[in-house]
Amino acid sequence: MHPGCRIEQVYLCREPIDFRKAIHGLSVLVEQELGLDPFGSALYVFINRQRNRIKVLYWHRNGFCMWLKRLESEKFAWPRAGESNTQTI
Repeated sequence: MHPGCRIEQVYLCREPIDFRKAIHGLSVLVEQELGLDPFGSALYVFINRQRNRIKVLYWHRNGFCMWLKRLESEKFAWPRAGESNTQTI
């Protein structure tokens, strides 16, 4: 995270996504499928089907930032699909 970046919410997208999506595809997904504001002060966290990679998207001042984390031998604990597409932390 950038120093001075204020984060008010963290949203976990419960459904796995296609990890070929880059910043533009993820921001469209946040806005159209999740119904959230990609330009807000929030982190949007996505996972792949194997649960060994996560992508984090957020807006910082004048552009999007995206972080990727890959696990070599373990899996991320992730909430199961439920009533809503996201889980707020």
